[in-house]
Parts: sequence; C-alpha cells; structure tokens
Amino acid sequence: MSVTARVLDVLGAFTDAAPALTLTEISKRTGLPLTTTHRLVGELAGWGALERAESGEYRIGLRLWEVGALAPRGTGLRERAMPYLEDLHEVTRHNVQLAVLDGAEVVYVERLTTHDAVSIRTRAGSRMPATATGVGLALLAHADPALVDAVLAAPVRRFTPRTVTDPAELRRLIGEVRRTGVALSVQQIELVSQSVGAPVRDATGVVAALSIVIPAEANPHSYTPAVLAAARGISRALR
Repeated sequence: MSVTARVLDVLGAFTDAAPALTLTEISKRTGLPLTTTHRLVGELAGWGALERAESGEYRIGLRLWEVGALAPRGTGLRERAMPYLEDLHEVTRHNVQLAVLDGAEVVYVERLTTHDAVSIRTRAGSRMPATATGVGLALLAHADPALVDAVLAAPVRRFTPRTVTDPAELRRLIGEVRRTGVALSVQQIELVSQSVGAPVRDATGVVAALSIVIPAEANPHSYTPAVLAAARGISRALR
C-alpha cells in the first residue's frame, strides 16, 4: 500500500457509528501495524486532519472540514439553494435535505431539521444508497442509463421490511419518477418516516435533488406542490 492509501484508510476508519477512535481501534480497523498507525495519526493530527481528545481518542479535525467545504458541488449549490430550503422548512416544519449523486450513493450537502421533526439518519456530509431515498430516486431517474444499470445490478442494502431490493421494482419506481417528476420513498430507511423528493437542474441538466422527510402516516401528496416549487426555485437560481 502507498502512503496515500494508508492515510486514506486511517481517515476512512471514522464513521457515524464510530466518530471517536483510539490508536488501537484505528490500527484494528485499518489492518495497519500499531507503530505505523501511531506515525500516521501523529502527522494527521499535526496538520489538523485529526484532533486528540483528553480521553486519548481521536476525531476528525476541523482542517478537513475546511478543505471539504471547498468542494464545488457542495458550496455553490448550497449557497444558492439555502433560501428555498429554509422557506420549505419554515412552511412545513419537517426535515428538508439537499443531496448530490456519487456513484450508487447520495451525499447530503445540507439538512434542516427541528427537535420535534421525525427522526432521520442523515446529516450534512453523510451518504445513503440512492435506491432507498427520495433524493436518490429523483437523481437516478435522470442519471446515465449505464449508471442506473450498474446500480440495479449490485446488491441493495435493506434497512426495513419496506426497503425495495428487487431490481425490476426499483426500475419501475425510477420510471415513475421520470413520469411524475416526484420521487416517493415510503418507509425504506426507517419505518417511522417517508420522503418526497424532486430533481434540481442547472443549465446542463439535473445536478442535485431535494427532499422533505415526513412521518409515515402523513399524506405525501399534500407536500408535493411545496417540494416542486422549492426545486424549481433552486433550479432558476442555478441557471
């Protein structure tokens, strides 16, 4: 392994489920010798990519956040989308999300929520399978057909009994999004929630998608006009 690959493995050891790790835990997760792990972690901490807590555990440092904020698909998009996301959030008081497609996954670039909104697993910077989310289905509906074929040919992660894993059914859902312009993901990630998504376009085509996450018992169609209006507003701002 190259030094770069080892460094990336160290950073990749940190996840939502394990945001803080000891040197020993990093060594076990990466398969690197403890001495190598100690050297790499020390260099990363010195640069600011990792931070050491008083407990001795390490966390991702602010320097990485600064670098990540420079990603062009996140910054410009987020800045132009925020007024519309905030309006949608203010009107509905539900979770509002903005995401982009990265292979078979979506990456969330923004999320607005309140303490009394239905619980969700996502946060800004997190990833989810495109096939199980409202934003993901909206993006797949306008993605390159070869990418869609590759995504549907791969195993699909199941989150709940309602998660759609059958390729033929997923293809039908994607086709329905193309027809209606709206993506519905009902209890696929959590049984307590569902999402209503819509694509966002710039002058070149679909570049992102937004969604609102609402309780499972809510009527998703009552939120469709607001979601579509927000998506159109962001699209106009991007163009």
